[in-house]
Amino acid sequence: MTRTNRKATGAANVYQAALHALKPVLLTLLAFSAVLNVLMLTGSVYMLQVYDRVLSSGSLETLFGLFAIVVVLFVFLGFFDFLRVRLLGRAALRLDLRASPAALAMWVQAGLPGSTRGSPEPLRDLGAVRSFVAGPAVPAIFDTPFVVLYVGVLFLIHPWLGWLTLAGAGLTAIIALATQALSGKSLRQAAGLNAVEQDFSNSSHSNAEAITAMGMQSMIAKRWQLLHVETLSSSQRGSDPSEVLAASSRAFRMLLQSSILTVGAMLVLRGDMSGGMIIASSILSGRALAPIDQLIGQWRNIGSTLAAHRRLQADFRAQPAVPAQVALPAPTGRVEIDNLTYLAPGKPGSDRQRILARISFAIASGDGLGVIGNSASGKSSLARLLVGAAQPTVGEIRLDGATFDQWDPAVLGRHIGYLPQTLTLLPGTIRDNISRFDPGAEDEDIIAAARLTGIHEMILKLPEGYATNVGNTEGGAALSGGQIQRVGLARAVFRMPALVVLDEPNSNLDVAGDMALTRTVQALRDAGSAVVIMAHRPSAIAAANRLMVLESGQIKMLDEKDKVLGAMARTDTGDTGRKPTLVSTSQARPKMPRRAQPRTQAQGPSS
Repeated sequence: MTRTNRKATGAANVYQAALHALKPVLLTLLAFSAVLNVLMLTGSVYMLQVYDRVLSSGSLETLFGLFAIVVVLFVFLGFFDFLRVRLLGRAALRLDLRASPAALAMWVQAGLPGSTRGSPEPLRDLGAVRSFVAGPAVPAIFDTPFVVLYVGVLFLIHPWLGWLTLAGAGLTAIIALATQALSGKSLRQAAGLNAVEQDFSNSSHSNAEAITAMGMQSMIAKRWQLLHVETLSSSQRGSDPSEVLAASSRAFRMLLQSSILTVGAMLVLRGDMSGGMIIASSILSGRALAPIDQLIGQWRNIGSTLAAHRRLQADFRAQPAVPAQVALPAPTGRVEIDNLTYLAPGKPGSDRQRILARISFAIASGDGLGVIGNSASGKSSLARLLVGAAQPTVGEIRLDGATFDQWDPAVLGRHIGYLPQTLTLLPGTIRDNISRFDPGAEDEDIIAAARLTGIHEMILKLPEGYATNVGNTEGGAALSGGQIQRVGLARAVFRMPALVVLDEPNSNLDVAGDMALTRTVQALRDAGSAVVIMAHRPSAIAAANRLMVLESGQIKMLDEKDKVLGAMARTDTGDTGRKPTLVSTSQARPKMPRRAQPRTQAQGPSS
């Protein structure tokens, strides 16, 4: 075994490292901004020279010479402005590329049962930060320190003009602070309400069938409208002050320029300055206030970006550190569960329902373990725990003697196959879904998984075979619930994982699908894989050699399948009145719970 190169890191470092990586870029931007703001003096100096030198001398040579210099300086100004914008765009792209994989992982993690970490959409927040970095607000921020340059030049022209511009800049800054104070709270509330509204609309989309079937459209629309109006109202409450103050700032800026002209005219009449200085001073004062005025106009964007930045910092900081790991050998499928207890998701310290309690058992390589029990007995929760999609409250699960956190998640995932109870295919091709979107997957492995699960011929009959688009892809093929389940089964057995967990794998299958499932489980066992099947229908455990009965989150029976089924049959004929949850497949008519129906894709997990 060799130690991997990856050191102990946390997801918190990813975002912070991406921001720290921008420091050289920020220093370069500051240098570009300094050059740009010096070049911005070109217009004022040119006006001063034209009015005070060219008009008084009447020299065309001087005028053309000055204009040639101005052309060169403005070319440089445009070039450095382009470089600054281009550098900001590349910095935003670099930030996104560094942090977005971890943000996506957080967003996926937030979808796991019981997950409390993560903002509503880390990717959306990262997109807001990226757009901000590449937007107009950042150049205004970098230009703001150079307000001192323009005010200093005005002081050199005449102190009155400097003090007047400085007072105007101070008043503009007060307007900006007032904008923040008046709109900040409402904008933060609007962001939270928007997340609630988006969550409701996404949930409505996911439950479209039930909403349509039960005529809930109008009620859902009314509820969404209430949420939408509340979001818009809060957003508008935050926008109203900033709109008023932004308009006031623009009007004040123009008034200040007129005031500069008025004071300049007075000084000319007094003989304290030349006529050309009036025009130059007006341009300089306008340029001095421009960055502050731009910041006020972008205040709402700045506020929402700061909120997104804080959420990202909190979300990344909440992620656990990833310890340095050793490359463990490929597992054989030996699983050990010790004193496993699992409580329903909830806030720490709250009264959380106990789903599984003190479960201990082992699975050997080549075992086929069927798990049966009534609804809410804990079968689906146990399935999630066995594959690492949920974390035990107490106890531990070991694969070949190692807990899951001792494995690299990407490496461990290649040795685990999982078919969840509720399954949807990801947007992409059949090939993508079976291969788990591994671009390096060999066609032979993909076809082997399809043949193992009996869907190779079915796939070939699709419009484009393995290249057929499925999921939510526009123009994708519409697959039945059984076809989706069998593709999901092929994904689960891709490359013959050491541990395969199937949660109600035949809920949407017909007789042919049941037979293919039995052959698949047997083939996995023959290859040495450990297979766990959560079952409601008897055919699901036909190839299992052991059987567990769960009741109220505890193991009621666990033994060889025939022994457990025999014990259940004897219980059924006794005086207890209890009926077995599942009976032997050798019986002509399997006994099912009253009104039990095959579960469809739209139904949620039972436990």
